[in-house]
Amino acid sequence: MAMEITQFLLAAQSPDANIRTQAEASLRQFQEQNLPLFLLSLSVELANNEKPLESRRLAGIVLKNSLDAKDSVRKEHLVQQWMAIEISMKAQIKDLLLRTLGSSASEARHTSAQVIAKVASIEIPRKQWPELIGSLLKNMTQQDNPAALKQATLETLGYVCEEISHQDLVQDEVNSVLTAVVQGMNLAEHSREVRLAATKALYNALDFAQTNFENDMERNYIMKVVCETAISKEADIRQAAFECLVSIASTYYDVLEPYMQTLFQLTSNAVKGDEESVALQAIEFWSSICDEEIELQEYGTLEGGDSGSTHSRFIEKALPYLVPLLLDTLLKQEEDQDQDDSIWNISMAGGTCLGLVARTVGDSVVKLVMPFVEGNILKPDWHCREAATYAFGSILEGPSIETLGPLVSNGLDLLLNAMRDENNHVKDTTAWALSRIFEFLHCPASGFSVVSSENLQRIVTVLLESINDAPNVSEKVCGAIYYLAQGYEDAGANSSLLTQYIPRIISELLKTAERTDGSDSKIRTSAYETLNEVVRSLNIVETSQIILELLKSILQKLGQTLELQIFSSDDREKQGDLQASLCAVIQVIIQKLSSTDETKPSILQAADPIMFLFLRVFACRRSTVHEEAMLAIGALAHASGPEFEKYMPELYKYLEMGLQNFEEYEVCGITVGVIGDICRALEDRVLPYCDGIMNHLVRNLQSAELHRSVKPPIFACFGDIALAIGEQFSKYIEPTVAMMRSAAEVCAQMDNSDEELMDYGNQLKRSIFEAYSGILQGFKDSKPELMLPHAGHLFQFIEVVFREKYRDESVTKAAVAVMGDLADALGPNTKILFKDNAFCVQFLGECLQSDDEHLKETANWTQVMIARVVS
Repeated sequence: MAMEITQFLLAAQSPDANIRTQAEASLRQFQEQNLPLFLLSLSVELANNEKPLESRRLAGIVLKNSLDAKDSVRKEHLVQQWMAIEISMKAQIKDLLLRTLGSSASEARHTSAQVIAKVASIEIPRKQWPELIGSLLKNMTQQDNPAALKQATLETLGYVCEEISHQDLVQDEVNSVLTAVVQGMNLAEHSREVRLAATKALYNALDFAQTNFENDMERNYIMKVVCETAISKEADIRQAAFECLVSIASTYYDVLEPYMQTLFQLTSNAVKGDEESVALQAIEFWSSICDEEIELQEYGTLEGGDSGSTHSRFIEKALPYLVPLLLDTLLKQEEDQDQDDSIWNISMAGGTCLGLVARTVGDSVVKLVMPFVEGNILKPDWHCREAATYAFGSILEGPSIETLGPLVSNGLDLLLNAMRDENNHVKDTTAWALSRIFEFLHCPASGFSVVSSENLQRIVTVLLESINDAPNVSEKVCGAIYYLAQGYEDAGANSSLLTQYIPRIISELLKTAERTDGSDSKIRTSAYETLNEVVRSLNIVETSQIILELLKSILQKLGQTLELQIFSSDDREKQGDLQASLCAVIQVIIQKLSSTDETKPSILQAADPIMFLFLRVFACRRSTVHEEAMLAIGALAHASGPEFEKYMPELYKYLEMGLQNFEEYEVCGITVGVIGDICRALEDRVLPYCDGIMNHLVRNLQSAELHRSVKPPIFACFGDIALAIGEQFSKYIEPTVAMMRSAAEVCAQMDNSDEELMDYGNQLKRSIFEAYSGILQGFKDSKPELMLPHAGHLFQFIEVVFREKYRDESVTKAAVAVMGDLADALGPNTKILFKDNAFCVQFLGECLQSDDEHLKETANWTQVMIARVVS
């Protein structure tokens, strides 16, 4: 029987900290001692209309948190806990939850809907709770059921559809859900609350409606209801209906043709005259259409669709009407939108959509936008000048250089003058437009740039003057300098054009990084990121002395951060962020100076003071710093080669700390990568540290707590270690290969319909192949026979990858390379294996036909290696 926990739940919300702590401890104790009874008691509390609303609210929150968590490891633990509860106990809990949907308290109904969906997310994929959908639909079909129950039921259906996959329901269930939801949107029959819940539920159910959208009659009916709902008298229902249309635009682009005229009319009216929340969704509809058409143009197919997807050119057809509609939105700015990048309003949405339109149709957009730009750019009203600049900046990606080049060259001077405009909005948008010009129309390496030796001085002068403007303008100017510098990266002799301005640019960026008038550290971060790009773009022959001076300055600043007085967690966070930015600059300088034989000695001379500071920074224990300092150490190891060995005794404990940092898993992942750098630098001198490193890596692979994204780099790291220590790797071979085999089996069974999972699978496959390559090459000259027992399994895995329908290019390269390594390292021993595995010839043939030169080169090398063995 459920226990009375009302008093505990109320006391847990007491303003008195002692009472609160005691109540929380009692609840936790109850949960740990008897979880099934605890969950049942919470369900009873939530369902009981006699109980105080406060205790019911907390009961619902605790119930939900007992079933779901953001952290994947915690979530899996909660799922297993629920699965272990006795069926009859679970049935009581679920029955109480369903009964709560009819509660007189709206908050209890809402919470119950969420909890039911969490239970459904666990049980429905496992073919449990098959009666749930039927129970919910019964609530909708009984005429005399109260509106509140129907509203809560529709909300539940929406949440359930959000939580589960469309493969979890049979088509009959999908049909019934859609029928209930679409009928719930009916104006004549239902209250506002029911129709809103139905429209939101449809949004979540659209993924399930593929079969229905293939049927003309069913699709026509759904579209008719959604379009009618989009002109309801209630704004929140109109907004929800437009959200459905946005989702339909991206999910069912292929079947939209018959409805586009109606949809243009609906969206056009909403953009011109509806409330902003509705107008934003109407613009988002066209942004979604752009996204689909850009994808079709780039890949010839839609994500998840077959190659027969038709490009309907909706944007091209609507262009003469759509562009004026979007241009009008640009004039609806808010007075303070320049101060906050997170503001999203109709003018921001219109400009973003215009940018997507330009990417979709290219040159055709220019002649429709330029009259607006020319007509508004010099008007006295700042709204007009800002809108014209925003429009111009928005169309710089998509149209050809031939079309844009003359326009930008003619308009550049006007924009540079506008950096002295009296209005802050105009300057902010102008700096952004300049950064777009330098990003898309300044590429000396490819032979075209609107920047020349004639106008560069004026550009630099204006930017360095404007960097001292208001913080929001200064931040955008940093972006403009970033792309101006980036254009000169790999630009050969052209990079010399910037050299004379470099000392002043660096000086102004360092000064900007010290500013304290910004509301947060964004301006400092922008200044340092820009400084990094400036260093990357430098002509090293002409600027090595400048870079060394900068290094001294940055090391001094990093040393000063260690002396800062820390009085609060806020102070510590600021110190950590500043140290991270400075470590990132040092990393870029190390990479730059070590890139040529002439300048490499200067970085080696500075290595001792750099490492001394990094080790002191590690002692601060801030994850952001840990990441950046680790990356810089990887760069220093690469530059120093075997000389790096002298730092290992002191550094090793921090490498161990990084490998054990599961909570801040990015730090762990970067540490794994840096160990690879150190192995390549030290080669067999890394041997004294290998037992400890391998123990940590194996333990990390076995851990269910470590974020999965760290696991692929660990396999690649095995390859780096084997390559570094050669035959000494033999003592690790059995556990290593066992884990690689087990990971290969995981890859073979992975669900490739989930894009995130597919990306992870590709990383895992690539890193397994890289590990095998490293081990094979490591044993090649001494103990290749150790890998012979594992060659058959490796062939099987290569074949699994070869037969995949959608194969990632990087995985293909790694698979082909490891075939060559097998032949190269094991020699004649693999002759029979290659003869038995006929797919190899087919695989190589496919790669030799590729447009990717690097893949072709790898396939050629592999072909030669195999031919040597087979003949």
